[in-house]
Amino acid sequence: MSASSTRAALDRLVDWYETLTPATLERIAQLYAHDARFKDPFNELTGPAAIRRVFAHMFETTEAPRFRIAARLAGEREAFVSWVFSFRALRRDFEIHGATQLVFDARGKVIVHRDYWDAAEELYAKLPVLGALLRLLGRRFSAAE
Repeated sequence: MSASSTRAALDRLVDWYETLTPATLERIAQLYAHDARFKDPFNELTGPAAIRRVFAHMFETTEAPRFRIAARLAGEREAFVSWVFSFRALRRDFEIHGATQLVFDARGKVIVHRDYWDAAEELYAKLPVLGALLRLLGRRFSAAE
């Protein structure tokens, strides 16, 4: 797969993510290979049906979830994107910043999707009780004066 083919596959995937709705989840098998591996801080699974369940759960447990791709880089068969995921939950607005490593097969379908983001900083620290505890622990273990 050439770099231009990877860019085209990445563009299709990014367009899908930026317009993701419960209805567009049905297109996941067009974008992810039957044995695609997905990993994020909460999930590690294989196959479009399992990956679809992750996003269906997202729509069930959050309000107005939206991905915005901030930057993208494509090489031969591999790509990286940085993103901002915004949503509303627990009567609060959240924004999570992260990055994703993607590997495409020869047909341009995703075979590896690996999300990198810090759940403690991006999510847990923003919760009232848990956030206060994490900030206290952070100050205690910080080398900064």
